[in-house]
Amino acid sequence: MTDAPIPKTQHAVQLIGPDRLALNTEKVVFEPGPHQILCRVEAVGLCFSDLKLLKQFADHPRKGVTASGVDPKVLKEIPSYVPAEKPTVPGHETVVTVVAAGPGTKHQVGERALVQTDYRWLPTDRGSNSSFGYNFEGGLQEFVLMDERIITTPAGESMLIPVGKDLSASAVALVEPWACVENAYVSPERQRSLGDGRLLVVVDEGRDAEGVAATYAEGETPTEATAVMACRDPGIVSDLGWGEPPQRLPSLDHVGEAAFNDIIYFGSDARTIERLDRMLAPRGLLNVVLGGKRIGEKVSLGFGRCHYGGMRYIGTTGSNAAESLGVIPETPEIRPYDRLLIVGAAGPMGLMHVVRALCQGVVGIEVIATDLDDGRRERLDAVAGVLAQERGLSYRSLNPEKNPEPVRATYTVLMAPAAELVAEAVEDSLEGGIINIFAGIPATVSHEIDLDAYIEKRLYFIGTSGSVLSDMRIVLDKLTSGRLDTNLSVGAVCGMRGAIDGIRAVESRAASGKIIVYPMLHHLGLMPLDAIGARLPAVSRKMDGGKWTREAEAELLSGSLNSA
Repeated sequence: MTDAPIPKTQHAVQLIGPDRLALNTEKVVFEPGPHQILCRVEAVGLCFSDLKLLKQFADHPRKGVTASGVDPKVLKEIPSYVPAEKPTVPGHETVVTVVAAGPGTKHQVGERALVQTDYRWLPTDRGSNSSFGYNFEGGLQEFVLMDERIITTPAGESMLIPVGKDLSASAVALVEPWACVENAYVSPERQRSLGDGRLLVVVDEGRDAEGVAATYAEGETPTEATAVMACRDPGIVSDLGWGEPPQRLPSLDHVGEAAFNDIIYFGSDARTIERLDRMLAPRGLLNVVLGGKRIGEKVSLGFGRCHYGGMRYIGTTGSNAAESLGVIPETPEIRPYDRLLIVGAAGPMGLMHVVRALCQGVVGIEVIATDLDDGRRERLDAVAGVLAQERGLSYRSLNPEKNPEPVRATYTVLMAPAAELVAEAVEDSLEGGIINIFAGIPATVSHEIDLDAYIEKRLYFIGTSGSVLSDMRIVLDKLTSGRLDTNLSVGAVCGMRGAIDGIRAVESRAASGKIIVYPMLHHLGLMPLDAIGARLPAVSRKMDGGKWTREAEAELLSGSLNSA
């Protein structure tokens, strides 16, 4: 592939406005300048996250202007930097091969790499981070230009992870979404109040602020502490265990627009809790200390921010704030003998959660997968049933419309971005349950939940977005060692002619598995794996019981299709 001549123009899918996709058959192939490399895109997986960019376009937080972390003069030298209203090329689940390199580059022609997409050290002006496939052009094109001044972390690590030639392009491209799944279970949770953070303590009348200092690790204190006292006796809180007493305010009205890393509320008023929820900073922790009382009504929380903002909620029925910390796990990993409920499990990402659970080696777990689409559920059963049997684990699937009885679980994973499912999970979870809000419920959405039940049952919401280099290396190691076959999640393939149809299939949830786009195939339309036998029998013969394989990919890429 690296010996093939590099054309002047190429086929590319471009997003040119909100919900406006175009196939450009004459997009310029950029020549690499100093510090830049040109990569041939081998394969791209389509992702549900692409739809958020599709709908929001310039309003997407990752499509904003890169605000810091790099000299603005550098950005002007990168033609593939396309912030704000500029047309972009989506696609971030990508494997590439370097085909040309400008002066001063470290990467060499011929290197094959998996792309890590999140440039977390390059914040945008819209409160997120710069990313490949967003404000920097992504993989839905034959060639993509990257700049080493962008794709190198402050620690000197490249966002291109080397991969061997023996793995299929599809398997490597799918490491990125599998890494997002991995991140949902291995991302460390903050188990204490944040040292050097901003603390707000709110105390209702008749309550005392017990255990606040004990929520911090030994030797740590907040940079700033504020106490709001609704009680009449000003002596109830003289200090919180530190040398200097906190700033004291008579009501929340005096706090202003500040955002806090930790909020501890000694009380049980629903409206106060809702107000405090809106005062949490990203990755903030809200601790509700009920003191033997009950809230007595539903509470509306913006728990979509668990996914996008890393906010967390804990509580105790007792009187000591430190008691709440016991519900926070070190990581949200599946625990031995968990009863795992995966809601919306038969979609592309849900299948990954099911497969990971069954292959993770956690003893005694029971996996229950639900989905409303019986056809997709049957495909999931064909994959998961075999894995469960091989590993001696319990697995079953069901359609919740036909089986309306609630499933009581100790670990619930939500694959559909529906806030009402979070409320149902609180009601149905067993004592000590974890509720993994994996689906991207919009951060602006609030919904009522039974916070009394959440606290009494010692439940815990978690949510993550994206992945980091370490997650991708974990998944890549599982792939290369044979412990995981990422191709299990492939449901369809296509070339550039079928890429837009593929994005629309993801949008309509018509895809039963991941869609892999091979940009060098100009004319191949969207083709589900179960249709390949009739149209491409030679490719079908290289598949393994209907599963996509390296051999099937090689046959598809043999060259005969591009002239069709």
